[in-house]
Amino acid sequence: MSTPEDLKDIYTDELKDLWSANDQMKRLLKKISTKASDPQLKEMLTKSQEGIDKHTDVLKELIAGQDEKVSKEHCKGMEGLVTEATKHVVEEGPEKGPLLDVIIIAQYQRMTHYGIAGFGTAAAYAKALGLKDDNKKLRDATKEIYGGDEYMTKLAETAVNLHAEAAGD
Repeated sequence: MSTPEDLKDIYTDELKDLWSANDQMKRLLKKISTKASDPQLKEMLTKSQEGIDKHTDVLKELIAGQDEKVSKEHCKGMEGLVTEATKHVVEEGPEKGPLLDVIIIAQYQRMTHYGIAGFGTAAAYAKALGLKDDNKKLRDATKEIYGGDEYMTKLAETAVNLHAEAAGD
């Protein structure tokens, strides 16, 4: 990104950054979803990929609506989160089982929280710019991402963490 000249430039850059973040997270989820043991976790990882596709389509539409070239800008923040998740899940994680499921959820939630912050920020920019439709679409996406995060917390607390604790006995 070149030096922004106004809030519209910052907003557009945020959308392009989020597109890159989504693509990076989706690629990782494809890799790690096969490693999950818990059926509900496996299903959620698959559903999340569909949600990411939907949100990416929204981002592309919003970028086009700003009369910008529809392109993404590499997100270094998500790159770091994906690198960490790859290390903990793929390279150093247990082969399979409840302990790996615990790690998958933790890494998923770190990436999800980044998405919540990014989509929420973009929604705030859209609101400030008077882009009511953009704001609504971005707030809806933020709510959906937050819902996935809440689901993972519930899954961890009611099943996955308990199975991991039992596996250690």
